[in-house]
Amino acid sequence: QVQFMESGGGLVQPGGSLRLSCVASRSIFEPYFMGWYRQTPGSQRELVARFIGETDTMYADFVKGRFTISKDNAKNTVYLQMNSLEPDDTAVYYCNAPSLVARGQTTWGQGTQVTVSS
Repeated sequence: QVQFMESGGGLVQPGGSLRLSCVASRSIFEPYFMGWYRQTPGSQRELVARFIGETDTMYADFVKGRFTISKDNAKNTVYLQMNSLEPDDTAVYYCNAPSLVARGQTTWGQGTQVTVSS
């Protein structure tokens, strides 16, 4: 199974920005479209942003206009640019392929912690 390694998290003040990166252990961006998830303690992992086509994207309502997903196929890397961060964005962020997640045919990386606090 493909493995994912997320990075780029940290502590940031409200209104600040972070850019997360996720490297896949092998090329899976074709045919699988990638997404970013997040999870807080005691809550289920939720989908934040995803590709629904080679260039088409979809975002959860709570991040629309603030987060941007992008990718570099040659580097097997997907990014999440997060702007105007809010305390409610505090979570561990993970990447994965939603179609594989839905079928239970994937594993999760360790994620990267994002903490938004003054």
